[in-house]
Amino acid sequence: MPDGCSFDVAAAVLLQGLTAQYLTENSYAVRSADAIVVHAAAGGVGLLLTQMAKRRGARVIALASSPEKRAAAIEAGADTAVASGEDWVSRVRDVLGGAGADAVYDSTGSTLQDSLAMARDRGTVVFYGMAGGDPPPVDPRVLMDRSLTLVGGDLWSWLNGAAERRARAARLLDAVVQGQLQVRIAARIPLAEGRRAHELLESRGAIGKIILIP
Repeated sequence: MPDGCSFDVAAAVLLQGLTAQYLTENSYAVRSADAIVVHAAAGGVGLLLTQMAKRRGARVIALASSPEKRAAAIEAGADTAVASGEDWVSRVRDVLGGAGADAVYDSTGSTLQDSLAMARDRGTVVFYGMAGGDPPPVDPRVLMDRSLTLVGGDLWSWLNGAAERRARAARLLDAVVQGQLQVRIAARIPLAEGRRAHELLESRGAIGKIILIP
């Protein structure tokens, strides 16, 4: 850990931060002026992914379920926050003037078909989670007809050795120390009250990271 980074911040940022890092650098290398859609933008990964995409010059449209979560996404740098749920594709298209997104980051899973519909021709969908359930099967013809790219994302494909883990973690924590990434901690809960932490997580009411304190 570098000087200036506390243990609780490091615990809160490491896993989700490394995930957001490879998603924006490797799964799809975000470019300046890209239009990016981020599912669950007020979650642990979503808030960091939004910040990293903005640092790369992208226009970020955040999807979140509640007004409080949409406000948190805007605070993290999203240009626009849209209510997730039914018919979010048409709402995002309205924001983009009828156009599709250059990339859609989907951690929900069950929304994968809509994410593919939201991407522009030759666009990319990065699928990296199933918080909302398993995705439906994808017909390869859908990808071919619009020259879409569907990328699967898993952190451990990239953290494939000690040296790589240290190098990526060093860049991540340095960005935190330099003030380039803001880490939002929703709650600090004693380890002995772990049940309460799980209940808070399952309630979907937390914004940011929940950490357990030994």
